[in-house]
Amino acid sequence: MKILTQSVNFNADRSLISFTQKKIGSIIKYHDNITGVEIFFKVQKTSDKKNKITEVKINLPGGEFIVKKETKSFEEGVNLSIFSLKRQLKKFKEKQRVLLVS
Repeated sequence: MKILTQSVNFNADRSLISFTQKKIGSIIKYHDNITGVEIFFKVQKTSDKKNKITEVKINLPGGEFIVKKETKSFEEGVNLSIFSLKRQLKKFKEKQRVLLVS
């Protein structure tokens, strides 16, 4: 599995990247055929406190899953994205099981 991390309009800290890779590593147990993960960190120039955008894209042989979260911190965005992706991967795997049994 290949993990690509990009930060737009700023330089990401090493602690953020290692935190993200650790969290992404926990997603592997939900699906075996993940071919790659792309993570984008963006900062919007607004007066709103929720100006950090975290976008996670998971590539699978049958498709892809994309989650985009706008939060106060990137760590919070990663946590919310992982939670959402775990739920999506569980549903996807259940649908595959139903199709194989039918």
